[in-house]
Amino acid sequence: MASSEHGGINERAAKGFSNSANYEKYRPSYTESAAEELLKQCRVSGRKNAQILDLAAGSGKFTEVLAQRPEKYEIVAVEPHDGMRDVLAKKELSGVTVKSGKADGISLEDESVDTVICAQAFHWFANETALKEIHRVLRPHGVLGMIWNIEDYNSPQTYDATTPWEGKVRDLTWTFQDNEARFRHEQWRKVFEDQSKSTPLSLIIASDQLFALPLGEHLEQFEVRLTKDQIWERYATISHIAVLEGEERERTYKIVMDALNSPDVDIDHDGKVAVHGKTFIVWSSKIPEDGRASLTDVEMPES
Repeated sequence: MASSEHGGINERAAKGFSNSANYEKYRPSYTESAAEELLKQCRVSGRKNAQILDLAAGSGKFTEVLAQRPEKYEIVAVEPHDGMRDVLAKKELSGVTVKSGKADGISLEDESVDTVICAQAFHWFANETALKEIHRVLRPHGVLGMIWNIEDYNSPQTYDATTPWEGKVRDLTWTFQDNEARFRHEQWRKVFEDQSKSTPLSLIIASDQLFALPLGEHLEQFEVRLTKDQIWERYATISHIAVLEGEERERTYKIVMDALNSPDVDIDHDGKVAVHGKTFIVWSSKIPEDGRASLTDVEMPES
């Protein structure tokens, strides 16, 4: 996460998510199948009263999904952004305790939760300090689960856009380079990759490894239909778009609308356009302290 901070959280995130009501209104929720896949991989599907940390819970899009499950989870939802947290708290979700906090200083006891879930958020704090905190609060062999709903227009360039208009808007999205961590850049993976790098003079590769590799991954397609104005409002909830003002915001709006007004855009009888995306589900198991290699466990090569 970038060093620029505001009230303890990333400054651009704080400003970009300042309109929490719009974020809650226009950002997508999660399908039942995607939620089930994530919870199954986190080993809490069907597990009554499992204790879950919903880290960087935002306005509670995924918290709602957790609270509605038949397992009656005990959920701690931690969110540093005041506006987002207020939206979440007002929902008064069953089994949910809402707390202020951030990933590098989680106010929970050691080994106190069965799983940590980060919905639409891990890329903001993909650093060693946060990973160590997540490792600390997880029970032995607990799982860190991550999930993102990513529209084609905000996706990594390694994936094909479903339609030409979504490809045009994605080209626009990639012109915004503010040196912040975004999911589409996939730099959030590095914190996992870096933990298992070996030293030049030894075979020790796991002495400091916190989470198992390779990461587990699952991908689901989704589609929603929205009016052109709704698509713009949804696009404008992306943090680096939300902060735009004046001529730059007008220029961005025009490019998006020009793409949506292309003759090849399929508009249904209700005046709605299909928006396509992918739900990315990623997980990794905690490596307990007694399962990690140490200097005394590994025979050093002779000099």
